[in-house]
Amino acid sequence: MQLTDTLHALVDAPSFEPGHVWLAGAGPGHPRYLTLEVVDALTKADVIVHDALVSDSVLSLAATSDLVFVGKRGGRPSVAQEDITAKLIELARAGKRVLRLKGGDPFIFGRGGEEAEALVKASIPFRALPGMTSALAALAAANIPATMRGLSRSVTFATGHAAGTPNDLDWKALAKTGEPIIVYMGVSTIGTIAGLLMEGGLPPSTPVAVLMAASTPQERSMTATLDTVEAEVTRQNFTAPALIVIGRIVSMQAILSGTGA
Repeated sequence: MQLTDTLHALVDAPSFEPGHVWLAGAGPGHPRYLTLEVVDALTKADVIVHDALVSDSVLSLAATSDLVFVGKRGGRPSVAQEDITAKLIELARAGKRVLRLKGGDPFIFGRGGEEAEALVKASIPFRALPGMTSALAALAAANIPATMRGLSRSVTFATGHAAGTPNDLDWKALAKTGEPIIVYMGVSTIGTIAGLLMEGGLPPSTPVAVLMAASTPQERSMTATLDTVEAEVTRQNFTAPALIVIGRIVSMQAILSGTGA
């Protein structure tokens, strides 16, 4: 039996029909983090509409599909979300099997919900194929448990790109929980975030980890404290894509890595 036949049998997914759109998560970058369902979809799609964070090694699994790049990166020229949605609808109405491939998980800071809503309004059938969100993969690779008895009872996933604006999160309220916070898209605003968390009561000595480009050849990590992280990000030239982990769970990295007690 061919590998693709074995894969289809293992996944036992619904048929990928012409005119349908599947919203899929490609994980943090390396193909080893793909789900079998997403690998299966890569072999079936006519067109793959993909983001900037989807790696070439993932896309190489879809040798027979047309690729449409619609990557959006903060501070750089990007395809407008409205144009991305319009392209999905256009391709589906042309009878294509459309795979919308996003880094991480489509429904965790991936705007997958917005795209799904637009597809419903346009009467385009869709499915959501979950992916491993970048935070969980990055923390696991860095030996930082997202939750741990005695250190955390919950964990917050937050987006940091709007830190300090009127429509931003209440960082001071998050600080009062004392629970770990994992920040997506926060490298450029980490100084503002750290300041608000300290105003909310988190000690300046609170440990912070910055995990950059997890599972890719550009992967790097660093640790700091809440009062030093902005300076360290600048000094060590950490850039997006990166995740910021704030809280006592960061202290577990040295213990689990065998470099501290």
